[in-house]
Amino acid sequence: MSITKESELIGMRAISEVVAITLKQMREFAKVGMSTKELDDFGGALLESYGAKSAPNKTYGFPGHTCISVNKEAAHGIPSEKKILKEGDLINIDVSAELNGFWSDNGGSFVLGNDIHNHQPLVDASKNILKKAISNIKGGVRISDIGYLIETEAKKSGYKVIKNLAGHGVGRSLHEEPEDILNYRVKWNKERFKKNTTVAVETFIATKSTIAVQLKDGWTLVGNRGGYVTQHEQTILITDNAPIILTQSNGIWA
Repeated sequence: MSITKESELIGMRAISEVVAITLKQMREFAKVGMSTKELDDFGGALLESYGAKSAPNKTYGFPGHTCISVNKEAAHGIPSEKKILKEGDLINIDVSAELNGFWSDNGGSFVLGNDIHNHQPLVDASKNILKKAISNIKGGVRISDIGYLIETEAKKSGYKVIKNLAGHGVGRSLHEEPEDILNYRVKWNKERFKKNTTVAVETFIATKSTIAVQLKDGWTLVGNRGGYVTQHEQTILITDNAPIILTQSNGIWA
């Protein structure tokens, strides 16, 4: 959305803080032996305590408050009582919500407990690439140039990017223009980031796959060639200089 007055910035700061703190506390709450449903219920209660409503549930009827993807699930994992978290699991939590007509989105992947499966290098690559991408965003920068940066950095680290998942505009709804802030360069896309707009920028860094495909449950996405995928996401306000990271409190870069 385009921020045109102080009240809009206040609204975006408020909901961004809610989703950021919820993500951070869910990550800290996650324990070996816990079901993803229990973790999701904890997140849902947090959102409710702030008066916020789950964005995927409200917008798409998603069967959960948050998306929790485990191991080879790339995104949109459905919380389940049958899915029990284990030592060394690669977990992604994506939290988006609405409060007083404003929407914000953030997410992050992490390793639960000891990194017995060596997922941490993939997690670190995703986090670092997102930080570098966001640091290069300002008004007038081509969206495709940021996609090129993300894919180039992924290749340097020995990884691939998921090409059919993307960041997006956010603010007055969950998904707004620009609709596709992709993780690779689309040469014909001349669209540029606009000053004083809010967008959710996210990395999708993979070990083997380049496309996310949907499972029969109608929600869960996995890589087309297997392997693992990590995602990190921040909602930002674009300026003429360094962007303002509205979801900074999530601590994904700590």
